[in-house]
Amino acid sequence: MTQSTHLTSLVDSNIASFVADRAPILVAIAPDLAPFAEFSRDLLRGGKRFRAQFCYWGWRAVSDADFVPDSGVESGPKAKAEFGALVELCTALEFFHAAALVHDDIIDNSDTRRGMPAAHRRFEALHANSSFTGNASDYGRASAILMGDLLLAFSDELVGQALEMLSDPRASRAARLEFNRMRTEVTLGQYLDILEEGAWPVVAENELLARAERVIVYKSAKYSVEAPLVLGARLHGAGDEHVAALRAFGLPLGIAFQLRDDLLGVFGDAERTGKPSGDDLREGKRTVLVALTRETLSPGSRRLFDELLGDPELDAEQISMLQATISNSGAADRVEALISQHAENALHALAASKLGEESKIELANLATLITQRDA
Repeated sequence: MTQSTHLTSLVDSNIASFVADRAPILVAIAPDLAPFAEFSRDLLRGGKRFRAQFCYWGWRAVSDADFVPDSGVESGPKAKAEFGALVELCTALEFFHAAALVHDDIIDNSDTRRGMPAAHRRFEALHANSSFTGNASDYGRASAILMGDLLLAFSDELVGQALEMLSDPRASRAARLEFNRMRTEVTLGQYLDILEEGAWPVVAENELLARAERVIVYKSAKYSVEAPLVLGARLHGAGDEHVAALRAFGLPLGIAFQLRDDLLGVFGDAERTGKPSGDDLREGKRTVLVALTRETLSPGSRRLFDELLGDPELDAEQISMLQATISNSGAADRVEALISQHAENALHALAASKLGEESKIELANLATLITQRDA
């Protein structure tokens, strides 16, 4: 079993234990709260644990302790405590990510997530199946907002538990500040994403690409790769030089990661991604892919493209037409080139860094994995 696989197994187990421990607390308040535990458990079972893996290898990149559980390597109590804190922190990142997904699906009116109904759709179905009065859609959205808030609270609780295990107060404070920074950036990045849907009609055409890139950085790139790397390093008390090296690697890789996600959101196989093909087109996401497409279109074609983009009732033929427009514009190829360039920049920064050699190899492998994935 590889170190990443073992870490993922530990995080999976920790997630299951945490939800199982909290479920009785919810039900003790009121039996009606059981769905919050059930829906959270189901959502958290999915996912590739990329953030947990980046957190782990950010820690290993600066750690002089070779402690790996079940490896037979002897380690002192400090290393064991620090590794325990790391697993808690990795688990916190998965809860934070789940919370972001719940809120994102509400904002985007997404029906599915990880091959299941999105949280607000599950609450909506609960309303209908229970013959509640009132509007099922309103109930579903309001309930899912609270579920996302609860998952955020759980993530913060896990961070607190992780930092309590550390003996170095400076490392604890640095990790807490990084987590707080990540949380702020993602929240405001989400707003920037919402802003673009309303702002694009009144913003100059030559500004749209830069605005779409801004959304990528703050909504996704930083919290998907950069922040987890830095959190792992800060947990060990890493200095500014190592943290700067991880940021130099993590940010361009995070951008490449989201650009790949944008391509999958338009062209991905639903059976692989867990979301309908072309879902981003129905949601009207103003991505770099869309900005590059619009640059090539005539005014008339651009108006038609804009009219269709964001229509939740798009049928398969209209989705296919939009996909063809994007492909024929050359935008998909340009995004592929951007992915390659950002990934190359990340790998150059990694190679030039003074991080641990084993970690550099594993981080390079992760970079390939997340930028060349099909789901």
